[in-house]
Amino acid sequence: MERYLVISKHTLEDCKRAIEHFKQHHAGFLTHFEWGCMDNDHSAYAFIDADSHEAAKLSVPPLFRDKTNVIKVITFDPKTSEDSMHSKLK
Repeated sequence: MERYLVISKHTLEDCKRAIEHFKQHHAGFLTHFEWGCMDNDHSAYAFIDADSHEAAKLSVPPLFRDKTNVIKVITFDPKTSEDSMHSKLK
């Protein structure tokens, strides 16, 4: 499994609708994500362990997947050389 940062965006107008939708259909999304709405950042954030970008995106309800960004994240080991770290980059 790989680790991914999942960022699911919604608009201010969609905020109340989104929370109601999540309460009714995807309670896990509501409680497992961190929300920026109280700071006027209408996004939900979570670190997800998944097999692929596509699998990580499935953690977001279908209603919001088209506004979702998935970023693979890694932790570098300080003992690893810079050359070997960058050789893994695309």
